[in-house]
Amino acid sequence: MAAIAPERPGRATESAARVILAGGHEGGSAAGAVHPGRPLAEAVRAGLAASSEPVCVVPMTLGRDPGLIADCARALRWLSREAEPGRLALAPPFATVDHLTAWLRTAALKAVRAAPDSSAVLVTAPAAGPFQDADLFRVARLVRQYGHHRWVEVAFDGGDPDLAEGAERCRRLGAGHVSLIRAAFAPPAELPAGVLDTGPLLSDAAIAQVVRARSQEALHRLAHGQDGVAEGLDAEHGHGYAHSHGPGGGHHHHDHADPDAHHTHAHAHGEGHRHAHGQGHGHPHGHSPH
Repeated sequence: MAAIAPERPGRATESAARVILAGGHEGGSAAGAVHPGRPLAEAVRAGLAASSEPVCVVPMTLGRDPGLIADCARALRWLSREAEPGRLALAPPFATVDHLTAWLRTAALKAVRAAPDSSAVLVTAPAAGPFQDADLFRVARLVRQYGHHRWVEVAFDGGDPDLAEGAERCRRLGAGHVSLIRAAFAPPAELPAGVLDTGPLLSDAAIAQVVRARSQEALHRLAHGQDGVAEGLDAEHGHGYAHSHGPGGGHHHHDHADPDAHHTHAHAHGEGHRHAHGQGHGHPHGHSPH
């Protein structure tokens, strides 16, 4: 699988828009994002009032936060009642799990190049929920499967196992060197002794290029009457506990009418409701993140 290269500047046709980044548990605030709920609603309203340009929201997830996408969609659905048609757009998420896996593979190759036989990779991210955390173990397994690393372990900033426990496991397995790679935008709160922090997963320039491509794709769709909200509302399907809809299979989606109240509950529908919403596809593909 080839590594994914960030989009080149100018690859997408430039269009005027106000772009707002929304971030969740993956530390999107480190990339300049606001949290969904009241901060996002206020930012969107300010963007609408500032000019007649469309306002585009980009969910800053690396593929492990479908709830963020759904929260953004719910906020925009509500805010659209205050805006003229064609003023609001929800962009595709910053990345999918496939993109994250490819970027981590590239970072892992660089981290262990000096001593491949004695180096371990510790994949880390802020702790979230059981399903989001389980996703990281799956991603790390793919990094090891499709790479040439003897040890690829997982640890969570503020979770179980924590960073110190993850580093200790690497050493007990026989690693002489432990390199931390981030599956998140935010740096770890504290680095264990003797662990090398390899730095941000993506450079600021690379992040800006991907955001540009996502927003341009959203504006292209908006010009054809698609604001991305319906797809975003469906983002949590297939992620989380499976549950029965009872006789007839019907189910009801609550209208989270107020974006000022941040709702993150996910009533996902298991494998029987698998929708294409940017999650991984079994193993990573070497495609560009757009």
